Amino acid sequence: MGERPRSRLGDLSVGFVQPLDEALRQLGHDPTALLHRYGLDAERLAEPGARLSIPRYMHLGHAAIELSGDPALGLRMGRCSHLAQAGLAGITAAQAPTVRDAAYTLIRFEPLYASNYRGRCSFEEDAEGGWLRFYSISPYNDYNRFVVDSLLSGWLNQLSSVAGERLVADRLQVEFEAPSHADAYQPLCSHPVQFGAASNQLRFAHAALQRANPQHCPSTWQQLLQLCETELAQRTRVRSLRERITHLLGPQLSGGREPDLENVAHQLQLPSWTLRRLLAEEGTGFRELLNDTRRDLAETYIRDTALSFGEIAYLLGFASAEAFQRAFKRWTGGTPGAFRRQRQQLG
Repeated sequence: MGERPRSRLGDLSVGFVQPLDEALRQLGHDPTALLHRYGLDAERLAEPGARLSIPRYMHLGHAAIELSGDPALGLRMGRCSHLAQAGLAGITAAQAPTVRDAAYTLIRFEPLYASNYRGRCSFEEDAEGGWLRFYSISPYNDYNRFVVDSLLSGWLNQLSSVAGERLVADRLQVEFEAPSHADAYQPLCSHPVQFGAASNQLRFAHAALQRANPQHCPSTWQQLLQLCETELAQRTRVRSLRERITHLLGPQLSGGREPDLENVAHQLQLPSWTLRRLLAEEGTGFRELLNDTRRDLAETYIRDTALSFGEIAYLLGFASAEAFQRAFKRWTGGTPGAFRRQRQQLG
């Protein structure tokens, strides 16, 4: 089965399939047939720079949970996660002088191994420690909770490898309500896990962040950093103004709110009148780009997720499901329901 066209929701390195493979094998299941069903044979998994769309990864994870019967499979995947699976960024993080530098490296170079159109991970420090925060598409269901589980558990495992000993988070917060396997989260954290939180995040105390990496080599670390910066620059410098704007619009769409030109111009460090002129020179306008972005995301959500139309409306910044359905009919000539049924018939 071939990969679908690139999803507007984002994609990630096929290296993230390895923890899933290993977790299933630990539970006594051969994942080969499942991976082949998603076009992930040995050749694909060995392809340099290969990516897997986020919706496809979510469907793969859901199928793996059904195969194993283990709702905590994502947490087990995290324990099987290694820095090398994040490609060049991960290899670089593995050479960082401290846990803090490794965490910063994973966030700084996230675009080299994963992209989420709706938001990015972050690392925020204060005087006592720091938060590693993971953005995930919500609302949550059986297809995306495991992604949060595997990422948060994976960060702990990866940063433990840098420290040379097992780390435990000082705090662990998860956006969704406590699932059936809630008890399985507690070994990750020294305090009670908080479910229904505002963000998916781990907190490390200052002492943990300062742990030195016994494998650190200064010259190798600096060389790898240079390689990462070069690749990151290559990925971003080729974007047109239109691409840069659509990249900024995605994270700002939600909750009945829509982005405005002035805010986007500020993010681009341009006067609003200059942005209008540049868009006009490219034969487009801000409203057109906003509509195109919403339409692309709407089609992706309808095709690749099980979200209700009310949930999709919220994620795209519409005031109501009715307003979204009217806009969708204006864009495509049909209803969201008809579009979903047609895509389901096509498989």
